[in-house]
Amino acid sequence: MAVKNTSKKGIQIDKATATMVGIVAAASFVTVFSLVASRALLSKRAFQSRVISAKVLALNQLKENKIASGKLVEQYTNFVALDPNVLSGNPKGTGEKDGDNAKIILDSLPSKYDAPALISSLEKITATYKEPSITSTDDEVNQAKADVKKPVPIIMPFTVNVTTDLVASQKLVTTLESSIRPFNIISLTLSATDKAVSLNISANTYYQPAKTLIIGSKEIR
Repeated sequence: MAVKNTSKKGIQIDKATATMVGIVAAASFVTVFSLVASRALLSKRAFQSRVISAKVLALNQLKENKIASGKLVEQYTNFVALDPNVLSGNPKGTGEKDGDNAKIILDSLPSKYDAPALISSLEKITATYKEPSITSTDDEVNQAKADVKKPVPIIMPFTVNVTTDLVASQKLVTTLESSIRPFNIISLTLSATDKAVSLNISANTYYQPAKTLIIGSKEIR
């Protein structure tokens, strides 16, 4: 009988041990699950916080841009509507100093490397001269790769050669210097005979690529 009682106690101990192991295992599982879940929730909360912060910044920037764009439109409208224009000409006229201010600004510093347009302008200036010769490099393809994030004036070299007299040569130089479009004369060569003066001018003008509005996206991690 004593052996039988001892066996019952062992069984009870084994059951208690098994129950305790089960409870510990369950508690461990719950603890580990809670830690993993808490970490996931904290990570998600931090991510959502970063998303909200980025959205707030973007919204504030949009509000500032909207205000700035309104002011820019107003200033542009007033600038274009000035009468007389910045050259004291008629904004609606077609004369040498006429045209609205926006057109004048684009004429003075174009946004594209347009060699044919430059040559056409120089041909008008030298139309009264004998045998004008104008050359400029058409580099539009390469210039199209120019950086538009921080646009700066870019050189457009050209040469002008005319046959005239000394007074008209001086007038041509003065005309180039007083042009609304900047012309920087690099070299000037005069060769004269008894009948005429040959004037050769090597100069630079400029263009500035238009700054573009780049709308991108940002990944929040």
